[in-house]
Amino acid sequence: MWLSLTSHAPHPGPLIPPPLPPLLYVCVLLSHHDGLFVCGTNAFNPLCANYTRDSLEMAGESVSGMARCPYDPRHANVAVFAEGSLFTGTVTDFLAIDAVIYRSLGDSPALRTVKHDSKWFREPFFVSAVEWGPHIYFFFREMAMEFHHLEKVMVSRVARVCKTDLGGSQRVLEKQWTSYLKARLNCSVPGDSHFYFNLLHATSGVLHLQGRAVVLGLFSTPPNSIPGSAVCVFDMQQLAHVFEGRFKEQKSPESIWTPVPDELVPRPRPGGCAVEGSRFSSSNSLPDEVLNFVKTHPLMDETVPLLGHRPWVVRTMGRYQLTTMVVDTEAGPQRNRTVLFLGSTRGTVLKFLMVPSGEPVAHSSVFLEEVEGFNPEKCGEDTPQARQLLSLLLDRSSHTLLLAFPSCLVRVPTSRCHLHARCMK
Repeated sequence: MWLSLTSHAPHPGPLIPPPLPPLLYVCVLLSHHDGLFVCGTNAFNPLCANYTRDSLEMAGESVSGMARCPYDPRHANVAVFAEGSLFTGTVTDFLAIDAVIYRSLGDSPALRTVKHDSKWFREPFFVSAVEWGPHIYFFFREMAMEFHHLEKVMVSRVARVCKTDLGGSQRVLEKQWTSYLKARLNCSVPGDSHFYFNLLHATSGVLHLQGRAVVLGLFSTPPNSIPGSAVCVFDMQQLAHVFEGRFKEQKSPESIWTPVPDELVPRPRPGGCAVEGSRFSSSNSLPDEVLNFVKTHPLMDETVPLLGHRPWVVRTMGRYQLTTMVVDTEAGPQRNRTVLFLGSTRGTVLKFLMVPSGEPVAHSSVFLEEVEGFNPEKCGEDTPQARQLLSLLLDRSSHTLLLAFPSCLVRVPTSRCHLHARCMK
């Protein structure tokens, strides 16, 4: 039996493969109060099961992995538990045509995004999911439908759904999200003409820096552009505010996309969470006019601005792309420093120290070192494919990084002070 660990989820301990069926690639690995929840491809027949944390024995029966895990390990997926339910972003079919944000397994009814609607999704690649406040936020990249007059343009998005969503009425959005909205993420270098990093590769969880709840995102330029990568930071309050702004619409297939005038937006405001005790205390009691509007207007007009008006890290004209990221907000002797670790397609890890500048929300970065992560003795033949870094995790307890490659798992220290004994003090 061979397991390929490709999960984006953090793991609290050693990565010991549980006794799963053969030809299974683990794509979901989540820790919860009862143990571990694992989903795998199972030879193109996805399965999920619970395992005990201590003995890694299966607890109960396995369940279908459809809409919880992709059929092919090359298809991106994300998953997070929140309030007893599993929220996933994945594909439901073998050809990866039906992309979905799906809720299941809890007491709340199963819900999904509208099927085969390019306004909701257009060839998405899911990157991460985080819980914040009453919502689950999904970060992904997709082909932009609002630039239809140009050639295909890939952009990065954030979408959100309400954790209390119960779906629509029997006439509109039945068993589908009534709170799904999405907005574009702006990671760019300002100037006469903004230079955009459009492709999102990784995000942090929600971090608290200088009194703000923020998410860090690692972006790159498209293949036909100047090669480069950047780390942009987004304030969660500003991000949430974008979803209270104007909606975007295309009045006809030949029209350009324009903002929806406020007077044409129905009430109560589409896409919000139902408030208990209000006139519409449940999403399935919302008027059809509201449900139809959110079904046809999931895109927000404004983009989510980056904090500080410029990226915190920019690397251009490099020989490789940066694709994975972890953040240590408790680095240094006093555990009061923030250090970024960025994994590259060459199998190395770049280390940056974040230095606050004069402005309250602005930072600059200091490049510290580049560490070789790939180990031919453990990982086998040294080839570009073998060096593809699948995942990068921080183990704070041991002050190490875990690097997952296609054929091995490598542990490297977060710092190498022994190399600089004379100046350690």
